[in-house]
Amino acid sequence: MDALDEIQESVVVKNGNSNTHSSLFSDLRPLGPEGPFSLETQFIADSDSCKVNLIIGAYRNNQGQAWQPPSLVEAKKRIHVESCLHEYLPLHGSAEFLESSKLLVLGPEITNQAYDRIASIQTISGTGANSLIAKFLDNHTHPANIWLPDPTWVNHADIWKENAPGVDLRWYPYYDESSRSLSFSAMIQTLQRDTQENDAILLHACAHNPTGLDPTKEQWEEIALVCKEKKLFVIFDSAYQGFASGDLDHDAWAIRHFFTHPGLEFAICQSFSKNMSLYGERLGALHIVVSRKSSSPPTASVHGHLAEIQRACVSMAPLFGSRVANEIFKSEDLHLMWQADLLLMSNRIKTMRKAVYDELVRLQTPGNWDHVVHQTGMFSYTGLTEEQVGRLRKEHHVYMLPSGRASICGLTCANFKYTAQAIHSVITDTQKRQV
Repeated sequence: MDALDEIQESVVVKNGNSNTHSSLFSDLRPLGPEGPFSLETQFIADSDSCKVNLIIGAYRNNQGQAWQPPSLVEAKKRIHVESCLHEYLPLHGSAEFLESSKLLVLGPEITNQAYDRIASIQTISGTGANSLIAKFLDNHTHPANIWLPDPTWVNHADIWKENAPGVDLRWYPYYDESSRSLSFSAMIQTLQRDTQENDAILLHACAHNPTGLDPTKEQWEEIALVCKEKKLFVIFDSAYQGFASGDLDHDAWAIRHFFTHPGLEFAICQSFSKNMSLYGERLGALHIVVSRKSSSPPTASVHGHLAEIQRACVSMAPLFGSRVANEIFKSEDLHLMWQADLLLMSNRIKTMRKAVYDELVRLQTPGNWDHVVHQTGMFSYTGLTEEQVGRLRKEHHVYMLPSGRASICGLTCANFKYTAQAIHSVITDTQKRQV
């Protein structure tokens, strides 16, 4: 026995443990990529030439390729990327970017009127903003519940579980499966009956993920009244401003309407992944609008505590994305070019919705498919069952989430007919089996 063996044997005897390879992490269950990321891995491995990717929420052009908006290309030229220094941002982020992002979502009138009522901090995209507001509320206002729409973006529930363990997850009705429409009456009834003062509620500002269903202006007005009466803290997730309709002001209408209720306090979780195609740069912001009734607004204290929490988690947000955005915001010609880019992207998605809808109707696919064109934004809740989605994947190589959520960005002029035919085949075969 050499010296190393003697040392190892003595350690085993001393610890009373015969397993010299034990680890603190031995009891962890194996985890791999889940949800869309697991499906994306399967899609990449699929060698079929007809495969269609309706999984990930990222814009694709009519050739199914990642696309750089011309405004983004030009902005990167103007900031002279090759000579950029990569210094730290301040803890709160880029002041120029934060001012521009406030103006974008709230408009100049509200921003100027409430300049001392808005605490803003740059975040690691919308995920970082959602995580930060969850942790901030759990630490300082202690809501009993966070109310999430059923369904919602799958990461919302995980964000609140991880960052606000003291807050209970609750769900309000949002989607009526039978009519494939917004379950508005049930939503209002639940909020009026079950919410408590100081509860938090999450609302999608536009282009609801995953259903593609948004309230009308009249319905938004009623939601705001309920939130006001029940004294709820509102959290807007704004990931698609300008991307949903092609109109930046139209997509911000709901948020601006809530401001007209001076006692309503709310947060805006803002992401620029979709509308600026800055997916990997993780550019976002969190804005907290405090009461406009208070004579002494606590804005500075809110801002300080946000910075303190973010400092402990990630220190500060990354720099490059804000540089690109600032160039677009400050240059009138680039801002106009960006608005044209948004219109192009939103129109292509609308065109693909109409194209696949028309093909399903032409094929006389059983069922009513009006919801495909009535929904808005990047996603469609198709109404397909999990079994049908599985068959689409296995038999036709068409990939979407098990819930039936399809990313319309994955449709092109070259594949929408194939996709519609695959859906038609699965639906008709399902009906035959049920007879």
